[in-house]
Formats: sequence, C-alpha cells, structure tokens
Amino acid sequence: MDHELIGGHVPRSLGKALPSDDRVRLKTRSDPYDFATVLVVAALVVLALFTFKDYAISNDEGVQHHYGELIIAYYKSGFKDQAVFNFDNLYLYGGLFDIVAVSLSHLIPIDPYDLRHLLCAMTGIAGIAAAAAAARMIAGPRAALIAAVLLSICGAWYGAMFNHTKDIPFAAAMMGAMLFILRIARQLPSPRLNDVAAFGLLMGAALGIRVIALLLVIYAAFVIPLYLPSRGSSRWQFAIQSALRMSPAFVIAYVVMIAAWPWAALAPLNPIRGLFEFSEFHYAIRTFLDGQIYEMGSVPPTYVPIYILIRVPLLMLFGFAAAILFLIIPSLSRGRSQGHRRDVILIALAVIFPLACQVVFRGPAFTGLRHFLFVIPPLAIVGAIGIDAVLSALARRGRAIGASGFAVVSAFVLWDTVTLARLHPYEYLFYNQTVGGLEGASRRYDLDYWFSSMPEALGQLEAYLRHTTTNDATWQKQVYSVAVCGERLEFDKTVTLPQLRFDFKPQWSQSEFFIAPTHMNCDNDLDGKIVGTVTRLGVPIAYIKDRRALTSTVAVAK
Repeated sequence: MDHELIGGHVPRSLGKALPSDDRVRLKTRSDPYDFATVLVVAALVVLALFTFKDYAISNDEGVQHHYGELIIAYYKSGFKDQAVFNFDNLYLYGGLFDIVAVSLSHLIPIDPYDLRHLLCAMTGIAGIAAAAAAARMIAGPRAALIAAVLLSICGAWYGAMFNHTKDIPFAAAMMGAMLFILRIARQLPSPRLNDVAAFGLLMGAALGIRVIALLLVIYAAFVIPLYLPSRGSSRWQFAIQSALRMSPAFVIAYVVMIAAWPWAALAPLNPIRGLFEFSEFHYAIRTFLDGQIYEMGSVPPTYVPIYILIRVPLLMLFGFAAAILFLIIPSLSRGRSQGHRRDVILIALAVIFPLACQVVFRGPAFTGLRHFLFVIPPLAIVGAIGIDAVLSALARRGRAIGASGFAVVSAFVLWDTVTLARLHPYEYLFYNQTVGGLEGASRRYDLDYWFSSMPEALGQLEAYLRHTTTNDATWQKQVYSVAVCGERLEFDKTVTLPQLRFDFKPQWSQSEFFIAPTHMNCDNDLDGKIVGTVTRLGVPIAYIKDRRALTSTVAVAK
C-alpha cells in the first residue's frame, strides 16, 4: 500500500524520529476523502457537459472573440495586420483564452459561443481541482474535499464559470500558479525544475489574460523571507540560491505572455504601462452598493470587500475567520507545524493583499466582485483549512460533538447547493444571508449585469405573442420592434420568431415591446403592460412589457 507524507502530524511510532516542526502524517493514497474529491470534480465535469448550453452570451464575449480573431490575423499576416492594436482598448488585455477559443472553433463543429462556455467551465473546474490540491498539501485530504465543495457551491464562482470568459480563466491560472508557488516554497532553496516550469507557464497564462497577474511576482518574492531558515549562517545563501532557482519561471512567463498579448511584445515596459492604464479606467458604468448608485470611479474603498462578504457562502467566511484565528493564537493550533503556518500565511496573502491594495489605492471597481474572482479560490482554501481545524477540535471533545459539527457543516453545504439549483442558470446571482439572500439584494446590489435572463425573457415574449395573436396572413407579415436593455448579439442568437426585431425604431420609446433586467432598475426605463416576468427564489430579475397600447396612442395623437 502506497503512502504519502502530508499535513502536519505523524503516528506516535514515528514521532520521535522527526523534529517537532517537521512532523507529518502518513495518509494512504486510497483515502476516502481523496476519492470523494475526485467524485466532486468528476460530477462537476458531467454537470458542465449537460448544462453549458443553458448559459447566455455575456456582454463582453462578442468583442473578446473578435479580439482573438484579430490576434490570430496579426500572427498569420506576419505582424502586418495591425488592426489588433486599434480595437477599442482590448490591446491592453492578453487574449490567451480568446486565441484558444477561436482556434478550437475551427476544429470543433459547435457554435463558437457554446464552445467558449464549455471551455470556460472546464477551466473553472480545473481551478477547483487546483484549490483542492493546494488544500490537501497544507492540511490533508479532508481539507481538499472541503475546499472543492466550498468553491463548487460558491455562486460567484460556479455561476461565472460558464460565461465570464476573461475572469474565470484568469482566476484559474492564478490558482494554478499559487499551487506551484506553494510546492516551490516547500522545496527551497532547490525547487524541482518541473515545478518551476509549471509555475512559469501558469503565470504566463495569467499574464496572457490580465496584467494584474504581476501579483504573482510579489507572492513568489514573499516566499523567500517567509520560508527562510530561522537560524544559521547560510540564510543569505538560501535567499540567493532560491531566487536564482526560481528565475527561469519568469523567463517562461514572459515568453507565454507576449505570445498571448501582442501589445506587450512591442515594448518591454508595456505590461507596466498597461497596469497603470487600468488604474485610470473610469467609464460611465454604474453600480449598486446598499441601494446607493455609484459610478465605477467613485465607489467607496470597501466596495470589493463588501461584495465578497455578501456573495460567498457563509461557511467559507466562517472557515476563513477560524483559520486566521488558529494562525494568530498558536495554542489553538494543536499539532500544527511551523511549515503549516507558513503555508496558510502564503495562501491567505493571495486573498488579503489584493483586497488591501484595492482599499488603499482605490482602483476602479464595478459589477460586484467580478474583477476579483481570483481571490475566491485561495479564500476557499483557507476557509477549508479553518473548517477542517474546527472539525478536528470538536472531534477531540467527543464523538457526539464531532458528529454535530459535521452535521452543521453538511447542512450549510446542502442549503447552498439547493439554492444554486433553484437559481439555475443564474447561479451568479447568489447572495448570502448577511443581506437576506437574493430578495434582500434586489434593487440594492448588482444583480443580472450580463442580462443572462434575456433568452428566458425572449422565450416568454414569443410564447405571449403566439398565445395572443391569430396565426393568419397579417400575423405572418407583422414585424415588431423590441427595445432591449442588453446586447444585440444575445438577442440575435436567441430569438426564434422572425416577427421580432432588435429595436429598429429611431427612438426607444417607439418600440412595441421592452425586455429588461431589474439590475440598475433598467426595467423602469420604459413603461408598458407587464406580460412576463423572469423570477428566481420568488424575486423578479427581468420583465417583459407590451407597449403597443402606448405606441398606438402616440401614433394617433400625431
């Protein structure tokens, strides 16, 4: 039977053979928690394969897909086709995911946007697997299972996993890179070359999507003083050797980055310029925070932390707080080694540092925590470690108390799982009970900012017209304009009735029908008779309005 050294303990028979700070626990590779983790990941893959077509095209996907086409055209033309550098501000982003999606769309015979959603979902599941692997390295198989479950029932992650085709791939690459930083940190000052190479590839992939992946340079630098030997005359040698052994990763990352981000290759400092450009973004995009409307450049400094507190499962927040408490009070960390504490500090840094920078420097923020999804996997890891530690502490007080703790955790998991199932396919609308769930968040916080409910709204409009209109020659020739508080691409991809046209009137107010999400109160922009409502958990998230009585009245008046 194979065994692996993990965690922070050893059986008593081996305890005397190892220093107290390096104690480990023997675990079999056939651990039931490992098997359960594999089942969770496999179930997610199956679920994604059966449901990826349920998710709408997001507002950004059309331009992102075209950006991928422009990058490929740039390379195919031998760098002569320069259109990629003049396409809005997309040149400030890497296009790795878009390049892959566009390339695969020529090989796989399905709708390119369905392919994007499936590819994004698989990337998100890979991020969950990476989070579970990191949790296992730190606290063992049970923590790995808890991490996988916490991330799977997090609506902000799972709901974004299918059509946030920039944020999820970026976050998954960041999580993969953090996993290998953790592996490297444990091997310093002589990390294995394959781990260094893997870190470089994943860092390059993250940089090939968003330049904020430069955070990984800070994390990699942080591990050297964090894992520095506590005593000895070779500390400087340890630091220098560690830095030199990690340096190939940054070369690999740079090569991958410039391959996916042509603008970054035009000048060595362009990635830094891009970072500063992003800090100055101030579009006229509005967002909700506790009922107050802000533009993205004027949100309070606590905007992102607040959205994280209200949009991730309470169990994850509890576990994170517990882990930090165990970290601060060593006496609570029974049997945990110094190495374990360092690992937790490293992963917690990936949560706290970006949020602290956002609060201090007040970078632009909008649509909730969308641009900070990359902190959710490390948050889930630390949360899982905290829950695992609490369950262990309860078990030491007796079997009944331990079983009670497990039952409470299971109840929270079941509640959030059922909530996500009821929200489908709008899981990204999940809010926890700190604001009263979706009902409490309605009209107070960002909801369906992608208007993902447009296909369902259009389905209701088409059903209404079929039910209320006779199928005669007049109906066959009739054409109706539909004012839409959303993007045309999703409308054109979804609509089946040829009688419905996307807002072709000179003015919105002349349209016969209106569909809109309740996000930012967009449904109040035009009046009309409500003939359909998209709801989840009893909360309206989109309305369909018949405006023909109003438009005919205006026509008669004229």
